[in-house]
Amino acid sequence: MKNSKNNEDHFHLLRTIHKKPKSSQRELANELGFSLGKLNYCLKALRQKGYIKIENFKKNPNKINYFYILTPQGIAEKTSLTINFMKRKMKEYDELKKEIE
Repeated sequence: MKNSKNNEDHFHLLRTIHKKPKSSQRELANELGFSLGKLNYCLKALRQKGYIKIENFKKNPNKINYFYILTPQGIAEKTSLTINFMKRKMKEYDELKKEIE
């Protein structure tokens, strides 16, 4: 069960990074409802798997801002997680529909 929760967290994080690659960690954490610790844990896992690259803004004097880039592997993983997420939601929908009938 923990692995499916991690997959769901990673799916939401990859999707958010894809939409807003220049978000700060605090902004990502707030949008996803994660603590900063959980966000850092997920970012580290995604970077280790090769799904994202993390780069500093080159011209930013405040060198703590980062730019998150989905790698080709990250895009493929996001697609796979999206398909699995949609399959799970459709199954839940079908089960609820049967209960109502």
